[in-house]
Amino acid sequence: MANNHPDRQKKHEVLEQWFKSMNQLMHEKPVKGILQSIDDFFRQPHSTFHVDLYETDNEYVVTAELPGIKKDQILIDVIDNTLTISAEKTNVSSEVNEIAKTHRQRTSMQRFSRTIPFSQPINEKKMRASYRDGLLEIKIAKKPGKKIDIIIDQD
Repeated sequence: MANNHPDRQKKHEVLEQWFKSMNQLMHEKPVKGILQSIDDFFRQPHSTFHVDLYETDNEYVVTAELPGIKKDQILIDVIDNTLTISAEKTNVSSEVNEIAKTHRQRTSMQRFSRTIPFSQPINEKKMRASYRDGLLEIKIAKKPGKKIDIIIDQD
């Protein structure tokens, strides 16, 4: 085992040097900038909104809380037995530096989306939506199903 000890030490030194090189690489540009961009992306809060769903005998009622969103920023899609509510919010901020005589403007966009599956077929032709004070309410009629009578066989 004494013969393996120098080899093991050498492997350890090579591995340690490799880690130092990788660490140095990660802290240099442009890699540092790329990694920072990735970190910034995942650091952003996950954009979602609260949705409530209840049903009556004839319809589903979906309410979505969308504060700060304008009506024209909301998109409602129905595909098969699913409803998707999407919203897009654009934020613009400006900064004027009188000393340097510069004007800086930043624009950011947030997208929100929720998809709600329904257990029964829905009638998208009998669907209505209203939006007021940041609250979206969608009423969707259920498609009437077929009722099957069971015949009791008496032998």
